[in-house]
Amino acid sequence: MASITNYVRYMAHKLEYSLTLSLKKHTREKLSDRELFGVVMKNLFYGRISYLHSDKGKEMAPTMGTNESTLLVRKLPVVDTRYIFVGDAVVLKDPNETNKYIVRRLAALEGSEMVSSDEKDEPFVLEKDQCWVVAENQEMKSKEAYDSRTFGPISMADIVGRAIYCLRTAVDHGPVSNSEFAMDEDSPILAVELDVDELAKGHKAS
Repeated sequence: MASITNYVRYMAHKLEYSLTLSLKKHTREKLSDRELFGVVMKNLFYGRISYLHSDKGKEMAPTMGTNESTLLVRKLPVVDTRYIFVGDAVVLKDPNETNKYIVRRLAALEGSEMVSSDEKDEPFVLEKDQCWVVAENQEMKSKEAYDSRTFGPISMADIVGRAIYCLRTAVDHGPVSNSEFAMDEDSPILAVELDVDELAKGHKAS
């Protein structure tokens, strides 16, 4: 059971997410004040700020299993440098298959100079709203890893969430190691919304 402190922090995160989502809807659909209030309340009291995501592949071992893993993913109100950080395991749209999502480790953000180990490649700087993501498996060669070393920088807008808990098997699961700030921010969400039984059911059904 979540402590009072965790629950208060969780509701603050949920309110922020609900307001951001509702204001985006208001901008698109020109809601009345009453409709806007209704959407905020619905998101606040009935919505969740996490969801389950299944992923397979060896690119993110050992954080994820080499077979299929089930992740608890935190939804982000806005995808920018206020909410995601270098070191985070992020869920993003596959650059080559937009209806597919992959998990990679965030390695660099806009403004970072990227220098290749191959002297033939010219250094470059990540442009505004660009980031660089990498596979985690150290046993894979860079050409084998499906990440920014093969498909290049990605847009921050393609990131849809941060992985905060991973179930590899029924007896092998735990929080995902992210940046220190992200793990502190995500701890109340884990305290309130994590349900390992639900993860296990999702894992069996996937």
